[in-house]
Amino acid sequence: MTPTAASSLIVIPCLNEAVHIGALLEQLRPAAARLGARIVVADGGSTDGTQDIVEEAAAEDPRVILLANPKRIQSAAINLAVATFGDGADYLIRIDAHGGYPADYCDRLVEEALATDADSVVVSMLTSGTGAVQKAVAAAQNSKLGTGGSKHRHMSAGEWVDHGHHALMRIAAFKAVGGYDESFSHNEDAELDHRLRLAGYRIWMSGRTQMVYYPRATLKGLFFQYLGYGRGRAKNVLKHRMVPKLRQMIPLLVAPVVLLAFFSLFHWLAAVPFLLWAAVCLGYGAVTAIRQRNSGIALAGVSAMVMHLGWSLGFWQQLLTPRSQRKAA
Repeated sequence: MTPTAASSLIVIPCLNEAVHIGALLEQLRPAAARLGARIVVADGGSTDGTQDIVEEAAAEDPRVILLANPKRIQSAAINLAVATFGDGADYLIRIDAHGGYPADYCDRLVEEALATDADSVVVSMLTSGTGAVQKAVAAAQNSKLGTGGSKHRHMSAGEWVDHGHHALMRIAAFKAVGGYDESFSHNEDAELDHRLRLAGYRIWMSGRTQMVYYPRATLKGLFFQYLGYGRGRAKNVLKHRMVPKLRQMIPLLVAPVVLLAFFSLFHWLAAVPFLLWAAVCLGYGAVTAIRQRNSGIALAGVSAMVMHLGWSLGFWQQLLTPRSQRKAA
């Protein structure tokens, strides 16, 4: 079978992405033509001119559609797009506005779905940056120190997995399990993958294509991003009564270690765990910079510390918040 034997719906959840959305749509339009697909930009209320750019593209190409997403978050954006435009399409292709993709990205996804009969095709997500902070964050996110060895953070040769960066999904499977849980603002992809597996659906990690993610350009933005990730993971654990994996349990110790360090005012031993953690992270950054002969990524260790702390604080915050006070995470 060829890619054109299956119809697709390309969905881009979007909020204030004027810098990226025009070029992204220009790149996706030829793929949409080849696949007979619509491109739905589900916008959460952008105020930076994003909607104007999408409307201009829609005026040139009827395949491009601007859809208002009043709930703003990505999970709601994709659910709404599928509910509105999913009838008659075989596959949902999820595109993140803040990412980079090969020209044949959508084609390769459909080809692998057809070849493997997978219900979901996920991809490796490699991180790349331009400024000093972005480059350091990218180095941390591409490392085991920063991501704990998560499979979708590294190139794959093609394999069946439990979870990965969402790229393509059979719409029938998506609808059968109820789509994304809109109470999740983060980690909605892992939560959905868990329900897909419980329902007997299969997830294939592509060995033929991947995407590039452009990380936060400030450490403050990185911290709050990982605070949300931590809260989302805790929400997932609580909903499904899951035991976190070892690579997730180790960062959980970071917030307690930081809290313990304050007691070093009373005894110096309380600071030892914090100092060991800092030494490992900062040492990693220094060694990475030396190996790659790039002093600009020496801050990778600092970035990893920010990621660990944000994730750990977010997890504990969600875990310890009374059920009646928990909000979307």
